[in-house]
Amino acid sequence: MRERIDMSEVEAQTKIRAKYLRAIENEEWDLLPGPIYAKSFLRTYSDYLGLDSRMLLDEFKRRYEGPSEHEARPMGRVAARDRPRDRDRDRRPRRVRAPSWAPIGVVVILILAILYVVGSLPGSSSSPSTTGTTVPAHSRARHRTTTKPKLTPAPPANVTLKLVPTGAVYVCLVNGHGTKLINEQTFNVGEPIPTQTAHKLLLTLGNASVQMKVNGKTVPVAPSATAIRLLIVPGAPVRHIPDSQTPTCP
Repeated sequence: MRERIDMSEVEAQTKIRAKYLRAIENEEWDLLPGPIYAKSFLRTYSDYLGLDSRMLLDEFKRRYEGPSEHEARPMGRVAARDRPRDRDRDRRPRRVRAPSWAPIGVVVILILAILYVVGSLPGSSSSPSTTGTTVPAHSRARHRTTTKPKLTPAPPANVTLKLVPTGAVYVCLVNGHGTKLINEQTFNVGEPIPTQTAHKLLLTLGNASVQMKVNGKTVPVAPSATAIRLLIVPGAPVRHIPDSQTPTCP
């Protein structure tokens, strides 16, 4: 008031709310958030006003902070009628609270104990067989180690033949029933040769100027001075056959 300082100006400079500044002025310490805030606000406010903050804090501690337990109740001032009661309270055993997981632990221990008792009963470790006989250990081991034989996939029922001419080539193709699928035709480079599928194929080529695939796999055609006659069947390699083998194209 002597400095004619407005409370709102103090609030803006110290960042302390005006209601707390008024509580400090009126020594209404219970209106402050707590002792720590009270001493912090008191130090900041006194520094702003140019007062001795250390002296004010010491006065605050002396007047408003409670003494410690030993200072509040020195040994020489303890009444005689209170001493036996304190000793009885100290000697009284404290009640120990069981942890929250204790019931669960008891249940788990009981379950384990029951399982142990059931497992230790005679005849509980092995189950009788349907025939009443025991399989020898070596038979069981041989049975465990025996592996099932690998199944060989069945060969395809038909073969698919694809020819691509690399030059002028004579082609004659007959199935197993003697039906002519390609009847003595000459194909040049770039001309498509029809792809044929049958259970058995007999192929006659005028020369080796052709690329051949059987079921998607390339089969080389070896050059020959005479006509090339080939037998193509499922699950077997392509092999040469004599000119006399029927059916033939001519």
